[in-house]
Amino acid sequence: MKRFEEARRAYESTPIPEELSGRVEEGIRQGQRARQKYRRQRRRWLSAAACLALLIAGLNVSPTVAQAAADVPVLGGLFRILTFVSYEKTEDDINYSVSVPQVEADGALAERVNAVIQDKVEEHLARARQDWEDYRGAFFATGGTEEQWAGREMDVIVDYEIKSQSDTHVSFVVTLAEGWVSAMEERYCYNLNLAEDREITLRDLLGENWVEVSNAAIRSQISENPADFFPPEEGGFTTVDGNTAFYIREDGVPVALFPRYAIAPGSTGFPEFPLT
Repeated sequence: MKRFEEARRAYESTPIPEELSGRVEEGIRQGQRARQKYRRQRRRWLSAAACLALLIAGLNVSPTVAQAAADVPVLGGLFRILTFVSYEKTEDDINYSVSVPQVEADGALAERVNAVIQDKVEEHLARARQDWEDYRGAFFATGGTEEQWAGREMDVIVDYEIKSQSDTHVSFVVTLAEGWVSAMEERYCYNLNLAEDREITLRDLLGENWVEVSNAAIRSQISENPADFFPPEEGGFTTVDGNTAFYIREDGVPVALFPRYAIAPGSTGFPEFPLT
């Protein structure tokens, strides 16, 4: 998501006047160029992945979609992660780049996680379409013309990354993003113990004093660059809890992941802290 984040930071650092000005137009053109470059890179990545595909129906937007080969092979007969839906298409000036994971395993956990992910994806796609429609309506309501509108695009992204895996465990992050004259990105972490059919917690990884261990690690790393973060009294980091998102690295170290703007300015991105 590097190009997406670079385009967003460029947007956030530029003051946008209310009127339709040349400065707005140039900002939009820069964002479009950055998004086009991102899409070219993503197409190259998808080509290199060499996924096997079967045509299926998918997620209320009626593209051609694919049941891909397993990204994680069957490990110990317990599970695998499939790219359940994968497609790229353009419709109504919206460029969709969608790759949705699905966990294949016995037990209720996989079914529950798959349902949560699909609900989030469907909500994301619906919200993005509504955001674009609202923007289009506001654009013309404030005097924009068809000529000025031409070339405007929105990127809608669904993607995931497997952070670690073993014969019984998997940790992955799902990213949902919009990119246009404004931008949005959300990340969701899933850490699954398929042998025991349950989610992995920080307590499992760090022990009974997991809160103290996590807080000490995060505060130590923040102290290295305090200007990059909000002070605790102004909405900055105070403590981890049961809702703190994290993923597990290949070396087994959990990494706490905070949303953009949660404990730091948007320019800091998504703060991550290895809990060691």
